[in-house]
Amino acid sequence: MADTVKPEQTIKPLTPDEEAFLRALGRATASLSRAVDADMLLEQPISGTEYTVLMHLSEAPDGQLRMSDLANTCGMSVSGMTRVVNRLEAQSLVLRKRCPDDGRGWLASLTSSGWTCLEQAWPTNLASLRRHVFSRMEGCDVAAAARVLERIAPQ
Repeated sequence: MADTVKPEQTIKPLTPDEEAFLRALGRATASLSRAVDADMLLEQPISGTEYTVLMHLSEAPDGQLRMSDLANTCGMSVSGMTRVVNRLEAQSLVLRKRCPDDGRGWLASLTSSGWTCLEQAWPTNLASLRRHVFSRMEGCDVAAAARVLERIAPQ
């Protein structure tokens, strides 16, 4: 967590380059999400956001995660994740069940239909990411960019 600024400290304004970076990062994040969602929905029964949820569940032990952990992993609020999981559950792609060790918590679990949907949607998602991200990063050090973003938002 970031340190809080003490009253005796001087807050230095952002440089024009820092301001430009933050604005571009915000635009890139929002436009990428919209573009991938649109590409996915043209060819698949799920959005890019729903694909991301299924992907994270597929990587989890036993294909399941606590709803709060899934929300955190996907960078969403718990209420937002609940809405996404409700849509996936209505398509039988995810099953929600009580945590066996904690009656207050809920698990989202990937179903066999969810696995199949994820596998079928993968080429569309990959093509979208290549088109909207990596085709525009020619000549950039992708590994260095990933390290910088990881410092901003560690897992």
